Amino acid sequence: MIKKRRWFWGLVLVGLLTTCSVATVERSSSSSGTSTAEPITLTVSAAADLNYVFPEIGKLWEQETGHRVTFNLGSTGQLAQQIERGAPVDLFAAANKKFVEDLDEKGLVHSDTKELYGVGRLTLWQPEEGTHEIQDINDLMKPEIKRVAIANPDHAPYGVAAREALQSAGIWEDIQPKLILGENIKQTQQYAQTGNVDVAIAALSISVEKPGKWVLVPEELHNPLEQMLAVPQSALHPEEAKQFAAFINGEKGRPLMRKYGFVLPGEEPVS
Repeated sequence: MIKKRRWFWGLVLVGLLTTCSVATVERSSSSSGTSTAEPITLTVSAAADLNYVFPEIGKLWEQETGHRVTFNLGSTGQLAQQIERGAPVDLFAAANKKFVEDLDEKGLVHSDTKELYGVGRLTLWQPEEGTHEIQDINDLMKPEIKRVAIANPDHAPYGVAAREALQSAGIWEDIQPKLILGENIKQTQQYAQTGNVDVAIAALSISVEKPGKWVLVPEELHNPLEQMLAVPQSALHPEEAKQFAAFINGEKGRPLMRKYGFVLPGEEPVS
């Protein structure tokens, strides 16, 4: 009889311990919310004018969160095409909001994540050793300037803006024999860096904080380069992507965006 009682109370004790263990695991899981136990790696497709500033912002975010971020930098139009084909992109940062809005119309981004993050500016850029006197866009027609690079207007927003500026100045048709097209705005600037062209119509964000000589293209010569980001439907880590987007537009990201010449949402441009 005593043995049976001991056996019975042993089973009860085992049952209680098992129940407590399960409850502890459930409480631990519940308290962690949506956070991931292991660091994740975000994939961010971003316009080439973000070549310098986004990696800086990314490092700060990595230090703060323990997650990683990799950047696929290129022409906005080509990056948008990759998303249309189903590329697993966590965050898309376009150099023109129209590309994000077009993807939204096709149901390819989370509509509630669309947000402006800056307005870009154009520059007339040449390397430090450049000898050409460039004061305004009409100087590109000087006979000593043989080649001028712009981003391809077919898929690069900065190329579209460059074409608009040249048209506004009344020299678009005449400058055609000089034009060399880059796949994106970074490659366009590299053509001038390597001496393949005399001057590049580049982005302010890749002109400041780096060696070179440049002057701003008046903003009234082209439509605003309103830049927008959004989380694609194909994102593997949508919650972390939202966090990174908020970081870009937050107190840590905005000073760096300003440092690289972007006009920020809610701020006025500086000429």
